[in-house]
Amino acid sequence: MRPTNSVHVIDHPLVQHKLTLMRRKDASTSTFRRLLHELATLMTYEVTRDMPLHEVDIDTPLEPMKGRAIDGKKLVFVSILRAGTGILDGMLDVVPGARVGHIGLYRDPQTLKAVEYYFKMPQGMDERDVIVVDPMLATGNSAIAAVQRLKGLKPKSIKFVCLLTCPEGIQAFQNAHPDVPIFTAAVDRQLNDHGYILPGLGDAGDRIFGTK
Repeated sequence: MRPTNSVHVIDHPLVQHKLTLMRRKDASTSTFRRLLHELATLMTYEVTRDMPLHEVDIDTPLEPMKGRAIDGKKLVFVSILRAGTGILDGMLDVVPGARVGHIGLYRDPQTLKAVEYYFKMPQGMDERDVIVVDPMLATGNSAIAAVQRLKGLKPKSIKFVCLLTCPEGIQAFQNAHPDVPIFTAAVDRQLNDHGYILPGLGDAGDRIFGTK
């Protein structure tokens, strides 16, 4: 994993291989969805690398011992609807005890600004670590709005996870939230005039749900 300031590029060979398969325009909806699930699982290992551990007393078949475990219930995965759901499912496979929050945001096609339509979080957010997930960090508007809303609940920490981003999205996000690290599988070249990442992989939501 390559950290660049607060941008962490997860360049594991399996991550890069699966991302390449996802980018192909002829990848079917089922293939895209399966690869996204697998990628999310792999990325979770890196994103949670610094999770705290505590000692627990257990019994092996041979004798008692002290093991080390995470407190998964203190972790919250926050999905930016709708496309964030595709990453969320893979992450829950790795940390099934995590709590889940949802933020509904859509991008106004004229202004490209984020408009909130849904917000539901677990209780006790001030005692939890938050990982926000969305496949794309393009203009950054949705991610910025989501993190700003979450900061109002004063969680212990926030990380942002995406498959793809670009220099424009990184700059906008870091200008708004320099304290929140970004974890991504790739930093692509640029945005086009419609706010899509180039070379990118198209509209992640449409490709996950087969709506285009």
